[in-house]
Amino acid sequence: MWKTLFERQILNLKDKSCKEYLQALKDMMEVLYSERIAEFSQLDSWFSTCTGWRIQCVPGLIPVDDFFELLAEKKFCSSTWLRSMNELDYLEEPDMFHDVFGHIPLLSNNVFSKFIHEFGKLGKLNIKNEERLIELQRLYWFTIEFGLIDQDGPKVYGAGIASSFGEAISSLEKNTVRVQFDLDEVLNTSFETDKIQEKYFVIESFDQLYESILILKERWK
Repeated sequence: MWKTLFERQILNLKDKSCKEYLQALKDMMEVLYSERIAEFSQLDSWFSTCTGWRIQCVPGLIPVDDFFELLAEKKFCSSTWLRSMNELDYLEEPDMFHDVFGHIPLLSNNVFSKFIHEFGKLGKLNIKNEERLIELQRLYWFTIEFGLIDQDGPKVYGAGIASSFGEAISSLEKNTVRVQFDLDEVLNTSFETDKIQEKYFVIESFDQLYESILILKERWK
């Protein structure tokens, strides 16, 4: 299953994913490849030489306060179960392929790493503020999960797209709604979790993404 998902999606993303994600996959090829399910201890060891993230095993979706706490400690959550063949193209809950193949590579990018770390720390500080948590969930959804970046046209960086064969295609189709990233618009846009997205936000760069969390941090002082 892992081999099928990995090899199919590598080919699919070849002309669809951002250069930073593709470079990360290349850099990590000794610890993240199709022939064997990734071992978290090897991923931890690899990350110890760059951005310092570690993988935290979780049974599935976890409470939001635990999630922010882990991100603030530079621990990224991953389940250890893998979808079955009849779930090849759709899952109700993220599995290990989504968590590892989709999320983990870009954690090696310094700017993206700083964004997620600051995101976690900001969430931890505001865990009792329901309105702010909703806004952070929307920011997470439209960037870390389903974000696009402009690199001579829209390219994939969000894990929800990078790990989905169908959405990697549909998110870049001509008739798909894509708008320039605007922090306030993102914070005020609701989303649905059980279908392919109908609207995507396109960032100019990961620096813009990192700047957005700093703006939010300053605003919420």
